[in-house]
Amino acid sequence: MTIHAHLGSSVARSRLNSRVVGPFDTELAPIAATDDELRGYLVDAELPPLLPALAYATGDVALLRDELRPDRALVTMPQGGLDQEQQDKIRDLAFESLVRFRDDGSRAAPPPSEDLLLQLMEHTVGGSDMSPYLPLLEEELSYRGEDRRAPTWRKDDIAPDLDFKVAIIGAGMSGLLAAHRLRQAGVPFVILEKDADVGGTWLENSYPGCRVDNPNHNYSYAFAQRHDWPYHFSTQDVLLEYFKRCAETFGVLPHVRFNTEVVSASWDDNSATWTLQVRSNDRPETLVVNAVISAVGQLNQPKYPTDIDGFGAFEGPTFHSARWRHDVDLTGRRVAVIGTGASAIQFIPEIADDAGELVIFQRTPPWLAPTPEYHAEVPEGQRWLYRHLPSYSEFNRFAIFWKMGDGALAGVRVDPSYPPRKNAVSAANDMLRTLLEGYLQVQFADRPDLLEAVVPNYPPGAKRMLRDNGVWPATLRRSNVKLITIGIDAITPSGIRTTDGVHHDADVLIYGTGFHASSFLTPMQVTGRAGMDLHEHWGGEARAYLGITIPGFPNFFCLYGPNTNIVINGSIVYFSECGVRYILACIGLLLGEGGHALEVRKDIHDEFNERVDAENRAMAWGWSDVNSWYKNASGRVSQNWPFTLLEYWQQTRAPDPDSYELS
Repeated sequence: MTIHAHLGSSVARSRLNSRVVGPFDTELAPIAATDDELRGYLVDAELPPLLPALAYATGDVALLRDELRPDRALVTMPQGGLDQEQQDKIRDLAFESLVRFRDDGSRAAPPPSEDLLLQLMEHTVGGSDMSPYLPLLEEELSYRGEDRRAPTWRKDDIAPDLDFKVAIIGAGMSGLLAAHRLRQAGVPFVILEKDADVGGTWLENSYPGCRVDNPNHNYSYAFAQRHDWPYHFSTQDVLLEYFKRCAETFGVLPHVRFNTEVVSASWDDNSATWTLQVRSNDRPETLVVNAVISAVGQLNQPKYPTDIDGFGAFEGPTFHSARWRHDVDLTGRRVAVIGTGASAIQFIPEIADDAGELVIFQRTPPWLAPTPEYHAEVPEGQRWLYRHLPSYSEFNRFAIFWKMGDGALAGVRVDPSYPPRKNAVSAANDMLRTLLEGYLQVQFADRPDLLEAVVPNYPPGAKRMLRDNGVWPATLRRSNVKLITIGIDAITPSGIRTTDGVHHDADVLIYGTGFHASSFLTPMQVTGRAGMDLHEHWGGEARAYLGITIPGFPNFFCLYGPNTNIVINGSIVYFSECGVRYILACIGLLLGEGGHALEVRKDIHDEFNERVDAENRAMAWGWSDVNSWYKNASGRVSQNWPFTLLEYWQQTRAPDPDSYELS
């Protein structure tokens, strides 16, 4: 019996067994607030999703007034670009609706029809013809309380007599998710984690000021939401606690082997198994499994500037931001920092108070996206709405998904008819540049010397844009902070010498120099069919079908693999959820067909990567020659997904059996 035939009879039961049981209390409470309290809560509301959520909860479609609909062109602006008069009218309408909803006992209307749901969605983001997104929104809303991304099969149903075990490498966000889904499907697994705890990047990166640059509602599992996030953008400790609680609630902790590093993985055709050589608490060991899921991520190997003359010569304390030395006291000391990327812009303001002198060496300035709420707590009124208004949290999540993902993609796509310019790729991109440069001009109005140093000369989107609430400009203006844009000639035992011959003395040297993002799966050795070494096969050009599967490497799957990074601040959690569902479906296909090895066809893989490369060249990050971790050593964009987030969801809903060879 094929898996497709069998699934038809088991879907209903699987859906009933996939009710959302999350690690956080998201039960909605009935409204007991007074009229005055309601008006107070609405002051804090994020407004674009408010009326759609109320229409969803009450069934009152009259709330969706055209004059209160966000402008699609301005939806990425604060409050969706709504002017003050529109905001006041929305709050008035919402107040009246909430009063009626409260007085009616907070009884939610029946789930809406697809036509109404589409209307609600289009109003939220000021869009039109959003019907392709409808199935995705229904999945995100889960308005019947189900987890629609849970596997719809169980191993005991489709392959009860087949021994099959999966090894997951890494217990970060993606690895925990893969383990949760395998446990739901009843597939035996083990998680191999080199660290002493779960959390991945949120365990390893503990530098001061570390926080996510994606709003909490977006950077979290769709099926494990929480309504009590303390900040709009969580700090490292909050996210680490979130993933720890998820791991505990999912029941995957007993399956994790901590302090266990995978040294190599080798495929054997005869037994259709992978043999893993691991180092567990410094002792070598061999494990044999049927499938491997690599969840090691892209940003897990710190990159040191070894190409700088004198690297390693500095005699004082020195460390990378991802390996922060909390035992080093910076108080009153001369601190040198190399780099002004994402991590550096977070930790430099935190250490500026303590350092006696702070010298920052910048190669390329980043574009800053103005984000006033970047360090702010979620206000009480917004938290109240999450806890009391049905679907408000979910519609807000969709609004974030749109304005930080697909809704912003056009602004970084190259327009071939646009006059060639070094710092813009289209009229929309040029407008974005004007807005971002205007922000810098305001922030550095009193420091023209700094303004010249911080305005990038490349298109927005060509490198990672960073969030700022005014803290970075304020730090650079401090009397004890100095920004150096002259190139580094050498690192010396006592500091850094720049190419103009000036020596900058330092007591502590910190590297904010990023990661080996394009060195996928290193330092692990992976050997596929006929002794094929993966890294030799790639030759520095890492590629995979959908970022997940590779010809010649059966039953081997990647999460956050080649070309699955997102640029305009879509959520990598979303990508992992899509990827994990696809991997589970591949394993289900393999087991359901009674097979032992599943391998993507080379022609399918190659055609996919040709499309990816072509589209990446048509984006700001592929068009520009600015240095960026989005590209590998050859200049190919090996990191980024250039299509819409919707397209990745569509392509990973289920594998096409014709795209695979099953043996």
